[in-house]
Amino acid sequence: MRYIDCFKFIAARRTHQWIITSAGNSGQAWWAAARDTERTFYLDASMSLSTMFGSGLACAQPDQTFWAFMGDGAFCMNPGMLMVEREMNLPNLVHFLVSNRAYGATSNADLPNGPTNDYPAIARGMGLERVFSFSSIAELEKGFDAAVDGKGHSFVVLEVEPFSDAEQKLEQPPFDAPELKYRFGRALEKATGASVFGYKL
Repeated sequence: MRYIDCFKFIAARRTHQWIITSAGNSGQAWWAAARDTERTFYLDASMSLSTMFGSGLACAQPDQTFWAFMGDGAFCMNPGMLMVEREMNLPNLVHFLVSNRAYGATSNADLPNGPTNDYPAIARGMGLERVFSFSSIAELEKGFDAAVDGKGHSFVVLEVEPFSDAEQKLEQPPFDAPELKYRFGRALEKATGASVFGYKL
């Protein structure tokens, strides 16, 4: 399925969830689909840490739900993250692995072993039980609700096509790091009453 179509589908199904995107194309795709300025943390240069960031938030805010996106290029740098996710087993965290079989941030450079990497099998081998995989919008429509129902930590593989040359030119989220931090943190404080910065406006 097309990367952008997949993200538009997920954005349309989103209600209250907080979003963490990864380095590479996922931030561009989510910005194009959602135009969210407060409840999304566009974690640039994260290189395999978006779900760990999401795990910390989900652990600190068990009454909130977090969806964290990660490209398979980032995932292959640190598959051991799944051991941490399995140990924490946070029911309010969904790990979306966006599998385009390429390094999207570097003009779709080939991913080593890309065609044969079996991400659901890797997740099950790490002990994860709620593992889902979708390769079309039709499959997403049938299985999405079960994948994000909050009954346990979910690992969701989204098999998408790499960005086209035109899609590589999609707008980047228009935030520098300080603005992004404060937008997201203040929104979290407002929604939860948590003290993120140690003082409130």
